[in-house]
Amino acid sequence: MSTFRTHTINVTTGSTETVADLTADCEAYLREVAGGGDGLLNIFVPHATAGIAILETGAGSDTDLLLALRDLLPADDRWRHRHGSPGHGRDHVLPALVPPHATLPVIGGGLALGTWQSVCLVDTNVDNPDRRVRLSFLG
Repeated sequence: MSTFRTHTINVTTGSTETVADLTADCEAYLREVAGGGDGLLNIFVPHATAGIAILETGAGSDTDLLLALRDLLPADDRWRHRHGSPGHGRDHVLPALVPPHATLPVIGGGLALGTWQSVCLVDTNVDNPDRRVRLSFLG
């Protein structure tokens, strides 16, 4: 018989573009709910201007991602969506490139990530520093 558990965490991203590592939050949540079992963890950010990425952090990849997003989605006046900070329309395009969700395998109660992989919130919207992230476990 499967069980479904869900929980929301709050993340403050500040006033700069951010890649925030959520791996420790995900692991702590799984310690509470997975009971050492197998299943799936879904991570979802219910915001129109943020996404979830699985990538290496701390070795420059997080900064590289933000630089690539600046190249792909410049903060200028080309965007039709025009409220908030200059170029804010690009933030609304971000989830098409960095989706607002990820589903990961859980094996023996832990995330089955690769050696250098981390679960990250990607937020380029400097107008909204407070984010909610929903963690849902099905096991």
